[in-house]
Amino acid sequence: MTEDNGRSGRILLLEDEPIIGRVTARTLKADGFEVDIAVNGLVAKDKIAANRYDLFIFDIRTPVMNGIELYEYMEKEHPNLTGRVIFSTGDSLGVATKKFLERVECLYLGKPYIPSKLRAVVREALSKNRPTPSAAQAVQSE
Repeated sequence: MTEDNGRSGRILLLEDEPIIGRVTARTLKADGFEVDIAVNGLVAKDKIAANRYDLFIFDIRTPVMNGIELYEYMEKEHPNLTGRVIFSTGDSLGVATKKFLERVECLYLGKPYIPSKLRAVVREALSKNRPTPSAAQAVQSE
């Protein structure tokens, strides 16, 4: 997938299962995205601090710091990025997780997912979060 400015988007994938990470990254790379993989939320925090991302896909259940904790960190430190998060998990959603997802109103991708579903959710997220020129400049200046 190519953005309007002619460059491919960059996605941070928080995923601790190596096979799912590789398949997801391969699918997204085939669509022209650059994909960075973090195996836990602490690694992802470092990547967020060091890079600019167009989209985030966070597994809800990861070791050390999970996707929900990483999102809550982003709410405090990078609130302008929270609208670009897609959550995923293979677990059945408990009451607390369901309430969290309702509160944050992020897109959700249940595992296992097929490439066409992944692509559709990514397209939807990018279309909802296409920044205006002034917003794009603000994000890049972080």
